[in-house]
Formats: sequence, structure tokens, C-alpha cells
Amino acid sequence: MTLYPKLITDALATVIYAGTKKNLIESNMLADDVRINGMKVKFTLVFPRDTDPFMKSTIKAAEAAIHYHVSKDVEVTIETEFLSKPRPEVGKLLPQVKNVIAVSSGKGGVGKSTVAANLAIALARLGYKVGLLDCDIFGPSVPKMFQVEDARPYAVKKDGRDLIEPIEKYGIKLLSIGFFVNPNTATLWRGGMASNALKQLIADADWGELDYFVLDTPPGTSDIHLTLLQTLAITGAVIVSTPQKVALADALKGIDMYENDKVNVPILGLVENMAWFTPAELPENKYYIFGKEGCKQLAQEKGLPLLAQIPLVQGICENGDAGTPAALDSNSITGLAFINLAQAVVTVVNRRNKEQQPTKIVEVTKN
Repeated sequence: MTLYPKLITDALATVIYAGTKKNLIESNMLADDVRINGMKVKFTLVFPRDTDPFMKSTIKAAEAAIHYHVSKDVEVTIETEFLSKPRPEVGKLLPQVKNVIAVSSGKGGVGKSTVAANLAIALARLGYKVGLLDCDIFGPSVPKMFQVEDARPYAVKKDGRDLIEPIEKYGIKLLSIGFFVNPNTATLWRGGMASNALKQLIADADWGELDYFVLDTPPGTSDIHLTLLQTLAITGAVIVSTPQKVALADALKGIDMYENDKVNVPILGLVENMAWFTPAELPENKYYIFGKEGCKQLAQEKGLPLLAQIPLVQGICENGDAGTPAALDSNSITGLAFINLAQAVVTVVNRRNKEQQPTKIVEVTKN
């Protein structure tokens, strides 16, 4: 028997690709490279992406079709190509990002997202290229804090890959799951789904060149934190707490998570949020309604820098709700506090990079 290309294409025309509900030839999936050598045939099938769920079954069906319609003696070799290049492997993600900063807290309600958003803005105001990723899959707050709730990121083609284009506001590149889900509906996802969504926001987005990539992590210690540690080499963590003892006890858990032997992410320092209350009409007065300097004492006990003490003023909440974070106004009490925080973070990051080895990604080990 003599093989020739039309025998192969006719056989492949009987195979339906589930992604298009059309056959392989109609779907333009056969590359122009059918090679025949005696009873050996070799060709390439082009799939939309390397994660195509129908790829394995389509390849098996193509091989079976040639054996059925041409001859069971044909030796078939099928190679694959992809319209969209595969995602870079872990460890080679975001090569243009210099520093990854995780803003973390042991518990909710301490103003971690407020600190993360204002730190990002303050760093941008100091002239740095900054990205902010809202890692809280179940309670995203970045869209509201930046007044971009109606924004819908679009895909761009770059280096053969389809990438999400981050939203830009106040000179910062932003991404949040909040851009992709209904804000009035609870996100009922299992841990694996949430982790995969987060990986997409990191690996499948066009973050470009950044001096600082700020991660607004969810409160506590969870699957999301593990996903971050397994996906990105985090330069260091900033721990946010309020002064009261219950918050400080949870902050210790956050510190322990990053300092764990298997994680080894340096703690850059602590931020005491809601350090005191200052009424607008009495700007010189300080009322320590959550306790006095508890976070400062914890920093001293742990031998860590206290990066900032952020006062509680009425405007900080109003600005966050209005989408105009306090750091935009460096003449205000809180605006100045966040600029000082950004300068302190730059200082400790530079020192950390000079004195310590780069952080390694946490590897998954299976027993």
C-alpha cells in the first residue's frame, strides 16, 4: 500500500474537535507538514492552548481514524503546537518584577487592604513602577478602594500569549478577582478554584516592568497564602496589626507563617494601624482607643522594624469608600504617614536585598 497526504486528510476529516464541534480539517488544526516515509506518517495538530481539555482525546481519535480509514499498519506520530504559547514555568514568572511585597495580617478588620492600597500609591508617588494584586478571592476590596468597580480588563496578545491587561489608576497597575465576578454575589468556590484563579491573575497578566509588586493578601493563613508562596519568590512581608492584644496574637501567627523553616520569607517590618484616634477638629489630640503602642512593643520583642504608625482619622475611611485613598494627599496626617511608610519599605527592601539571598519559592513535596 502507498500512503499519500489526501488519505491522511480524509481520515482526519472524520474526527470532530469538541472545542469547535467541527472536524479537524474544517477547524484548520492540521499544520501544513504531513510527512510520509513508507508506512510512517508524521504531522502536527495545532490547538488553541497547551491546557486544552480536549487535546489528549483528539490526538487519540486522530490516530484511531488513520488506523481505521487508512490501515492499521500505519505508524502514526502526532506532534502538537499551540496558538497561544504556554505559561512560563514557576520560577520564571514575572522576570521584570524586581520586588514582591506581601502585605499580610493575622486577622481581618485591621485595615490591611487600606495599608496595601496606600502603600502602593505612596510608592508610585515616590517615582517607582508599582503593581497591586488583590489576592483576596472571597472578599476583594481593591475595585471599590480605587473607584474602578465597573472596569473590565481585556486580553492583549503579547509574545504569542493571551494576557490580561491590568487596570491602571493613580499610576498603579491593578488586578482583582472583583473585576471578573458579580460584586453582589458570594463567590462559592472550593480552595482549588480560588488558587487557580489567583495563579491566572499572576501568571497570565501583562504586569510588565515593576519595581514593586504589592500583594494584598487575605487575612489569616490559608490556601491562598500557600499558592502565593509556591508561585512567587516573595521579597518580604509587611505585617499589619492594630494595637490591641487580640490583634497582636494573630499578627504573631502571620509572622510565624513567613518565618517557618519551609517558607523563609523575611519580615520587612510591622505597621501599627489605627494607632490612635485624632478628631478632625482637634488635630493635636491623640486618643488611644485600641490600646497604646502594642504593635511597637511586639516589633521590639521580635527584633523587627516598626515601619509606621498610622492614625485613625475619619477621612481615611471616607477616602477609601470614595476611591480616593489617603496617600494621594501628602499634606494630610494619614497621607504623610503613608509616604513615610513607603520610604521605610524602600529602605528595608534595599537593605534586605543587599544582606540576604533572594527568597526561594516553596516547593510542594508529596509523601
